[in-house]
Amino acid sequence: MTTGAIPPKLFHLAWPLVLGNLLQTLYNLADMFWVGRVSTEAVAAVSLMFPLSWMFVSTAMGLTAATIALVSQNIGAGNDRRADAIVAQTCLLATVVSVALAILGFATRHWLLFWIGARDAVYVEALAYIEVIFLTLPLTFLFFAFRSSLQGAGDTKTAMWLVAISAGINIVIDPFFILGWGPFPALGTQGAAIATFIARLFATAIGIWILIRGDWGVKLHVSDLKPDPTILRRLIAIGYPATLDGWARSFAAVAMAALVARFGPAATAAYGIGVRLMSVSWTVAGAVGQATATGVGQNLGANTPSRAASITRTATLATMVLLGAAGGLVWLFPAAAMGVFIDDPATITEGVVFLRIVALSWAFFGGLMVIQGAFRGAGHTKAAMALSMLSRWIFRIPLAAVLAFGAVSITVGGVAVGPVSIPAFDLGYVGLGWGPEGLWWAYAAAAVASFVVGVLWFLRGTWAEGVVDGTEARGRGRDDLVDASDVDDGD
Repeated sequence: MTTGAIPPKLFHLAWPLVLGNLLQTLYNLADMFWVGRVSTEAVAAVSLMFPLSWMFVSTAMGLTAATIALVSQNIGAGNDRRADAIVAQTCLLATVVSVALAILGFATRHWLLFWIGARDAVYVEALAYIEVIFLTLPLTFLFFAFRSSLQGAGDTKTAMWLVAISAGINIVIDPFFILGWGPFPALGTQGAAIATFIARLFATAIGIWILIRGDWGVKLHVSDLKPDPTILRRLIAIGYPATLDGWARSFAAVAMAALVARFGPAATAAYGIGVRLMSVSWTVAGAVGQATATGVGQNLGANTPSRAASITRTATLATMVLLGAAGGLVWLFPAAAMGVFIDDPATITEGVVFLRIVALSWAFFGGLMVIQGAFRGAGHTKAAMALSMLSRWIFRIPLAAVLAFGAVSITVGGVAVGPVSIPAFDLGYVGLGWGPEGLWWAYAAAAVASFVVGVLWFLRGTWAEGVVDGTEARGRGRDDLVDASDVDDGD
């Protein structure tokens, strides 16, 4: 990514990531397709679990965002042995964190489901699903460690093929476990989780074997698995904002799911299906953002920041054109898109409203994700985190509450403080009470507003200082590690 024409280089790096992420989305789409043959309650349960599952996936992505930045910049600077050491420490950190989260999540699963809003039959289906999903967390984290390691080295195809095979396994075995085909019992939502576990076990095992082989640009040395405080500090310092970024997105998704759940199973199911269709847009944008991160990281390591900026501009424009076209297609045929997953008229009606409002904002969602990828590749993960916080917690959630729910009157005062009496007065805070439609409008408006802020922030140019100084790194040998002083935590 440091030489040659940018569009073909970017396309060569991005298309396996795009295809791999789209195939990853098939995990969720296949689960929703077959669960939709069980009941509306089962669909609602999986819908509620999607943001919670995404919270754990985004945690893994956050941890490995530092891996992409450090591996790509060290390889760009010619420091390959340093990159190998980072790979090993990433695997170690991913294992420890994922096991801790799995234990914590399983212990608090009942409280989590109640807080999200699962009740009655939806609660039973969601509990059966999430108990198995917690077992997959170490596999998910290790696979992301593998994928980010190869991605930093410029190899995006290997992980794509693994995801393709894994998604194929999931799609094939889903109906056997969910609907009870052949000798298998019908397990419903639990069956969907079991199929996911089996598919991810395959992908993770092969991925770790590939890292140990070391024929794909980076190598996992067993001797490097001993905790290295210097590297772990760098991974955490650069990775924790990306992890917080993922949590901000995930908790916002959980909060939105909780708001939607107040409007009943049909709205919840429509939201779940709509978000999964929408996830196609952010898997494409996320993949291009990952490719952008690699390109930006390698070029900052090679001390060519202007080329890094050009890569970001090209990737952002291309992504917005592509997703604008895809959103337009869904906007034209929303009922057909919803009907693929469920035949309940109430759910389809609500889903059509969702898609008609949100689909045309896909381009802005995508553009922001690419810009965030550029920040992460530069190691400025705090900027990417701030944009996520702004998009979801400053724009989306407050606006959703105002638009969706009815009038709220807040009275302040009416108390005596010493000799002074403070009279009561009404702040007159009024929600519009649009119902679920207000939630959908909040999604679209937040996407546009946060994209504008992201563009303005990127144009400031403060990201151009990477985490590895290219000139100094080139002067060191392959076995030298970059000092802590060479690492910038981002702004």
